[in-house]
Amino acid sequence: MNFYIVDDDPAIPMMLRRILEQDPTNSVVGSAPAAPKAIADVMLLDVDIVLVDLLMPGMSGIELVKKLKALHPKLRFIMISQVKDADLRAEAYQAGIEFFIDKPINLIEVKTVVEKVAQNIQMAAKLNDIQSLVGGVTVTKPAVDPHQAEKAKILSILRFLGITSEAGSADILAITQIMLDQQLSFREIDFNVAYHIDDREKKIVFQRVRRAIKTGLTNLAHLCLDDMGDEIVVEYANTLYEYKNVRSEMLYLEGERSTRGKTSLKRFFDGLVQEV
Repeated sequence: MNFYIVDDDPAIPMMLRRILEQDPTNSVVGSAPAAPKAIADVMLLDVDIVLVDLLMPGMSGIELVKKLKALHPKLRFIMISQVKDADLRAEAYQAGIEFFIDKPINLIEVKTVVEKVAQNIQMAAKLNDIQSLVGGVTVTKPAVDPHQAEKAKILSILRFLGITSEAGSADILAITQIMLDQQLSFREIDFNVAYHIDDREKKIVFQRVRRAIKTGLTNLAHLCLDDMGDEIVVEYANTLYEYKNVRSEMLYLEGERSTRGKTSLKRFFDGLVQEV
């Protein structure tokens, strides 16, 4: 894959280049500190994936994504940011990015996100080839992108739980997409193979995800306390956490219990796939 990096911090492109080019099939074909040079370069170079900073002088990363997507619809975008604002992140996804990478840069997160986007590109190319053979014409874009629809649904649930700004949200998106694409349950995923990571790195990923899921449990418990009759709240409490755990968290928040509700990665991810 060919990558282009847009970030006004000169250390970020250098760090990302080192990580990306550990895979001999990857190449960083250029970088820029701001939007004008990036637009000029990307239109001339052979680029598959653009990594773009959210906050930059002049044109923001979101505006740059919109402009480049209009000029070059097949480009894929990954946004780099230390901003946790949920509304800004939602706007970035609506503009057309695939995933976020959080600052400070995490090697495992970069590898995971980049590999997922590369898989999406390869899948789209296969679909295009199949449809071309079946229809006898060149199809430049599927009429409906199931990946975008699934991602939108996952994001809507994570947004409801208030965890889109958590560091583990990108991992949750990636893991759920693997489960959907390969029709696997959570326990059937071989993370060492799927992520190309060792057991230590796997533990780090799981720690990020657990923190995000735990935050979601607390937020959901607050929602239950505010409105016990909300059907969506009750559904997510049952599907993602098992209601007894949400109830335990509610009692803890009210000071009526000394221990909090429990979370299960298997329960959460299998429930999330069920919802999607």
